[in-house]
Amino acid sequence: MKAKAIVFEAPKSLRVRELELAPMGPTDLEVAVHFSGISAGTERLLWEGTMPPFPGLAYPLVPGYESVGEVARVGAEVHDFSVGDVVFLPGSYAFQGVQNIFGGAGERLVVPQDRAVRLAASLGSKGVLLALAATAHHVFTVGRAGAPLAYPDLIVGHGIMGRLLARMVVAAGRPAPVVWETQAARQTGGLGYTVIHPDDDTRKDYRCICDVSGDANILNRVIAKMSPGGEIVLAGFYKQDLSFAYAPAFMREASIRVAAQWQKHDLEKVATMFHDGSLSLDGLITHTETAENAAHAYEVAFSDPTCLKMVIKWV
Repeated sequence: MKAKAIVFEAPKSLRVRELELAPMGPTDLEVAVHFSGISAGTERLLWEGTMPPFPGLAYPLVPGYESVGEVARVGAEVHDFSVGDVVFLPGSYAFQGVQNIFGGAGERLVVPQDRAVRLAASLGSKGVLLALAATAHHVFTVGRAGAPLAYPDLIVGHGIMGRLLARMVVAAGRPAPVVWETQAARQTGGLGYTVIHPDDDTRKDYRCICDVSGDANILNRVIAKMSPGGEIVLAGFYKQDLSFAYAPAFMREASIRVAAQWQKHDLEKVATMFHDGSLSLDGLITHTETAENAAHAYEVAFSDPTCLKMVIKWV
């Protein structure tokens, strides 16, 4: 079986190619993809060729970890899904002859059933936001087993991750965070919270600061804004090493935490929020393109500050 997929042949070289799919196993699903999202963070680094060393990283590769589609076929031992179910897939290892990093940007995927999350068909393309929302949710819990959830009162970056994170804080009934954004085009759209340029912020009492900007030079700037005993959560992806001046961090007895990829319970939690409406997804998908125009779609996703989330439509 073959399917079309977006392939990064090399840095800054993209084609839509027909590739062989791995054969289905007894616990696999075959999914006809309706939508896939473009990650302006991780996929940008793959596109530019600036991704830090990563297991399996090589070209050509199929990117993408934000796919939504309809189950077309189920393996003999699949009991939790049926043909016609709409599911979210955080990528796949389905395509042969290329690296699957992360393997979700294709018109048809073969995936183990335990990687799929059932979604309401009414979500449509908004379902691609599940991975980003789960990553935002993971910020609250990582490394804090048995401790109270850490809700940030300052978020750095008002892209799609910053918006999801701020909306989750508000949805949890916590005090609205302040959000920093340097690009004028992204300083609007706050739902129940304030967005300001960092130069306009005079506060120095933030107890939990979350950076989702990916700015490797952010630490000195935010350490100066912390209250004693505060913490910084790094939830962006950084292509350069991070460093900071020790004395200011010492005086504040600062903690620095890293939030990486979501876990399965994060996906399940935010799927519930998607379905019950407690987390607003309005205004987050700003651009849609067909797979045939994938090259243009990636250019816009990586260069246009008004593009929060670009979605590729496969059918």
